[in-house]
Amino acid sequence: MMTLEELSDLEEIKRVKYTYLRCLDQKDWAGLGAILCEDATAAYSGGKYSFGSKAEILEFLDRSMSRETFHSSHRVHHPEITLNGDSAQATWALEDIVVDDEWKFMLMGAAFYEDTYERRDGTWLLLRTTYKRSFEVMFPTSSLPGFALTASWWGTDGQSTLPAG
Repeated sequence: MMTLEELSDLEEIKRVKYTYLRCLDQKDWAGLGAILCEDATAAYSGGKYSFGSKAEILEFLDRSMSRETFHSSHRVHHPEITLNGDSAQATWALEDIVVDDEWKFMLMGAAFYEDTYERRDGTWLLLRTTYKRSFEVMFPTSSLPGFALTASWWGTDGQSTLPAG
């Protein structure tokens, strides 16, 4: 049976991952940096894009995702978290969607994240994150009759451009 402290640790680790994803989708690089260890590493897309420090990770994400026309939604579920004192390993199922209104494409996929977390100075942080795609599909938005981006956090302040009722 798990202790109350272990259950609390699991919830804190989940919050770290959820914060990671929210900051990723909202392009909040400072918020994302706050939950990464200084010596964090990342290997995205089966290691195709690998980075050896927090600074390198944030620079890559900023360069790749900061455009106003780049929209993403990352959702994880089914966490499998193993605690080992001040360290933890986790596997997360990922589903993501990207819509790029400038480059006119939509991407959807699924993957499994493999993460390592460490508790430093009493706070759980993300030390290592990797994922390998189960699948990924991409298609031009021009191939979708009637496709229109009708709201954007950045372009429309999150408000839909569709008329009310």
